[in-house]
Amino acid sequence: MILKKKLLLILLFSLSFLCPAQRTEAKKTLYSHSGRIEILEGNKVLLIGSASSVSFNFKGESCEISLKSFDSWANHNYVSLELDDKYIGRLLIEKGETKFYPIVVPKNGKIHHLSIFKATEAASGDILFSGTTANLVEIKCENRKKIEFIGNSITCGAQSDPSQVPCDKGEYMDHHNAYLAYGPVLSRSLNVDFLLSSYSGIGMYRNWNDEHIDEPIMPEVYENLHLNKDNSKRYDFSFQPDVVSICLGTNDMSEGDHIKPRLPFNEDKYVSNYIHFIKTVYSHSPKTRIVLLNSPMVTGDKNDTFIKCLKRVIQSFDSDKIHKPIALFEFKPMIAHGCGGHPDVNDQKIMAEQMNSFFKKLLNEK
Repeated sequence: MILKKKLLLILLFSLSFLCPAQRTEAKKTLYSHSGRIEILEGNKVLLIGSASSVSFNFKGESCEISLKSFDSWANHNYVSLELDDKYIGRLLIEKGETKFYPIVVPKNGKIHHLSIFKATEAASGDILFSGTTANLVEIKCENRKKIEFIGNSITCGAQSDPSQVPCDKGEYMDHHNAYLAYGPVLSRSLNVDFLLSSYSGIGMYRNWNDEHIDEPIMPEVYENLHLNKDNSKRYDFSFQPDVVSICLGTNDMSEGDHIKPRLPFNEDKYVSNYIHFIKTVYSHSPKTRIVLLNSPMVTGDKNDTFIKCLKRVIQSFDSDKIHKPIALFEFKPMIAHGCGGHPDVNDQKIMAEQMNSFFKKLLNEK
């Protein structure tokens, strides 16, 4: 009976349609969404990509949200919550049936704003948002500058947050927090909208432990909604970024697990695939400004090779008079403090701080 009442409340309050962050006009509705998502009937939403989100305004002191870890295989996931522009932590979404999760709301009589971000990545399966019991208030979607972050596990915020499960415990998704990855952190500091198109272990011509034999590479999955081989659901590219940040190469240059055979890094394959990938990005976002990033995890001679390859990619577009010039950003070398040699949330913050002035300048260019 209690569940039926809650579902009825959801139906009463879920009377709006999509208000995506990428829309150019300002519009009032009840929900706003961002990232790689799928809108279902009844205003239900599948959060698919890292840091994809649903947000709403509400009044009163009562708020529960209906969530389910939704995939063909039974597994748990996480969301990160932001209430009234303050991060209030990460929430475990257990496998199984849809559940209502209560939100602790300050008793101040104000209208509140809640954002629910997928903390895990597309590879971990989707999270189904079915609504809320809160007393919803219209939300205004404003037009802001936009950045798309294309990358791998670092961009996903993978292995960055052992605050709930220690690094040597649990499963891969237990240490994800895309909300605190460098892209979202940078975007909040610059007051821009963002999209993460990222997938752990992926590369430009080969992956972390695969010579492009068993696993797809980013150029093959980028146009698919779930960033996998399923091309029956294509991403619509309605999010038109002012800047596209590409951080791919860490896995191409890795040596894998030292067990599976690994060929030497092929500069020509990497550069060729990168050039063709940029052309794909331009085909969907022709007015964007592209920035190529190296990796704080690649140092020494490997980084020299990395930068040389990125400069070769940029030089190949020297005669391009249609698109904006491609920029290069170089991270400072970093000793990672997260799980499995990945940056932790503090390392991610440092990365965002390094990028801040560079990206602010690009966004302010006319």
